[in-house]
Amino acid sequence: MAITMTQAASKRVAALKERRNRPTDLFKVGIRGGGCSGLSYYVDFVEEPGPKDKVFEFDNDVKVVVDRKSYLFVNGTEIDFVIEKMKRSFVFNNPLAQGSCSCGESFAL
Repeated sequence: MAITMTQAASKRVAALKERRNRPTDLFKVGIRGGGCSGLSYYVDFVEEPGPKDKVFEFDNDVKVVVDRKSYLFVNGTEIDFVIEKMKRSFVFNNPLAQGSCSCGESFAL
């Protein structure tokens, strides 16, 4: 399996890169311990991948980097970007997640 990304998410990442004026940066996705359910996602921009990172390429010249340890938890995940009444955010549709907190900020396996 792999990481997938919706068109809405790739457009948002491209817009963020442009705003930062760093068009070559990579979008890093990872997992940390914490949150109501035990694990939470984080995103950041990096200049280059680590030696063991996996890199996935998407539309709009977006490259997503996932470190080896996080990949075990996000393999098969679809990254989306949603705009709701009170919130704009990346959403991680993770088939490995067995539960999440009510706010959607963390998950459990």
